[in-house]
Amino acid sequence: MLPFLLAALSLAVVANARYDGAITLLHYNDLDVQNPFAHPSVLLVGSGTHSSSQSACASLGESLVPSVSGQLAQDIVPLLQYQVFQGHALNGQQFWINPSPSSLLCETVDTNGHIGQDLCLLPLPALCTNSGNSTTVSTFQTTVSSQGLSITGFRDNRSFRFQGIPFADPPARWTYPTAYTGSKTIDATKFGSQCIQSGQTAGSEDCLFLNIWTPFVPGSTTAPKATLKAVMFWIHGGAFTGGTGADPTFDGGPMASRGDVVIVTTNYRLSTLGFLALDDGKTNGNFGIADQVAALEWVNQHIAAFGGDPDRITIFGQSAGAGSVRALLQSPKAIGNFAAAIQMSNLAGLGYAMTYSQYYTIAQEQSLVADPILAATNCSTATDRLACLKAVDGHTLVNLPTVARFVVADGTFVPQTQLPLNQTGKVANVHAMIGWMRDDGAAFIGTPTNDNVAQALEAIGLPTSIANSSLFPIPSNAATAIDDLFNMTARGATDGMFRCLDQATAFSGIQHNLFKSVWAYEFNRSYQTPGFDPNAPKCDAPVDAAHPAGNTDAEYFKCHSGELFYVFGSLPTSLPYRDANDLPFMQVSMDTWTSFARTFNPNPDPAFLKARGFTTSAARLAQQPKWDPVTKLNVNGTPLRILEVPSKMDGFREQAQCDFLGFSLNHFG
Repeated sequence: MLPFLLAALSLAVVANARYDGAITLLHYNDLDVQNPFAHPSVLLVGSGTHSSSQSACASLGESLVPSVSGQLAQDIVPLLQYQVFQGHALNGQQFWINPSPSSLLCETVDTNGHIGQDLCLLPLPALCTNSGNSTTVSTFQTTVSSQGLSITGFRDNRSFRFQGIPFADPPARWTYPTAYTGSKTIDATKFGSQCIQSGQTAGSEDCLFLNIWTPFVPGSTTAPKATLKAVMFWIHGGAFTGGTGADPTFDGGPMASRGDVVIVTTNYRLSTLGFLALDDGKTNGNFGIADQVAALEWVNQHIAAFGGDPDRITIFGQSAGAGSVRALLQSPKAIGNFAAAIQMSNLAGLGYAMTYSQYYTIAQEQSLVADPILAATNCSTATDRLACLKAVDGHTLVNLPTVARFVVADGTFVPQTQLPLNQTGKVANVHAMIGWMRDDGAAFIGTPTNDNVAQALEAIGLPTSIANSSLFPIPSNAATAIDDLFNMTARGATDGMFRCLDQATAFSGIQHNLFKSVWAYEFNRSYQTPGFDPNAPKCDAPVDAAHPAGNTDAEYFKCHSGELFYVFGSLPTSLPYRDANDLPFMQVSMDTWTSFARTFNPNPDPAFLKARGFTTSAARLAQQPKWDPVTKLNVNGTPLRILEVPSKMDGFREQAQCDFLGFSLNHFG
């Protein structure tokens, strides 16, 4: 008995180093939104005797897992083997289950799923049930303490959730955010107000809130560095005029539970309330960017208390969120506060896209934007123009014909008029990933009203010279001549607004050794979000009698925002799987994004996938070539990942077309 006892105590020492005072939510998340509760979750708590473990579970409103049966019997091995993979438990570690002891022996399950017994007085980690599904039941709530703050969130089946955390004081209009000084006791069980935005009556100027989803809370003790999770800091899109971190499309629960990462989403001030700049020497714009910086600073200071590693923060965003990431890559206020960056569908180049990567000066903003706003509000001749604008209702301001929605080169938050990829300024030396949808531009053009080619090009800010170029032929395979013309203008818009300069960004980043690594992709499968489905149904898989949910094998435009459901695993239950690939592609996509956050490499570690039991992703990834980074050696070869079924490596696309538009690979120098 003595060797057995010594071995058990040895395991307990290891467990104490990992679990004491901490709670880990274990959930096998296959992302199947049609069966969201098929897989139970359990809570892993620190070492104790069987009796004290029962008490620990009870304090959480739970009990020791009564038995390992049903779906849990299939899930338990990957749930516990992942603890071995991370080095948080030894293979064969036992965990208390079953609240009913049998004499001096109590029931256990080990990391291989074997049911056994051990002395009830031995200290072992324990598995508690998890029935948390309410924000108001106190035992389902979780309180985190950090630097004097007491922040109470709650748990559900997938993660611990902390919603509506104020990261700054309520901002005075057109002033930069200041650190939060409010109540030290924060109720984070519900989302905070969204920021005032056009077309909506909801919203407040008191809107600087962020949200956190995490699979692990360290408890009252300082978590060892090795136990902290990678952090993914999401910046929403919406043209800098709309959006919220509380959008259910960006719910962090699936990513937190499947990817084993901490997810943060944030609000930031929008439209004229977030981006007005005047030539008065003090209203210098970029208030929304400053809000993002303040949220990022808050995360750096407090995220360890939520199980996140402040040294492994990946900022990522889509559309205007990608534009925000791009601005932060050169911001002295942000550099040093993140380790990696993902730009998803960053706009750059022609027409509407220009200002997302080529920034106005304050003088230009004054002339093009502020002057019309001042005129519309009768503030042009006011003695104090700013005071006059402050008296105007916020909802009125964001619904004027002209609004401020532009990042400006203010010299403080954004030093230069574009990201200095030619080594004329500082760029964050981080791991970088950049990509676009195959037909990103199709969302930013209208259907032509006639077959006048020059008129159609002018309407979307594309050069009319395209009309005479054999590089942009008008196809003749659509139902009408107007549809054929749309196909051509969509191609030109995708090249001129997304693909060309995003490829050039990756190229210059490599040529000048600006980033620690660069990964480029083109997304060639999409599921359009119902809330943003421009030119419908062009961005939707076509419906026919044999494919009532849409035929993904047929041609359709892979449009802006079409990757979001896949990356976040947030397809609503009201939307069907269109074929046998939708769910597996969602699994692979999320595994890819979260792998980049954890390891700065988007190729998931096969050992990680095996330990997690993600057999579908493992099989699919094994059948396709690995994703190679962009390097000086392959930049003229196959540096681009085409994300589809199956994915592949390919060369940068449309280079002749990009050269014609004036956006060659070396555009940035």
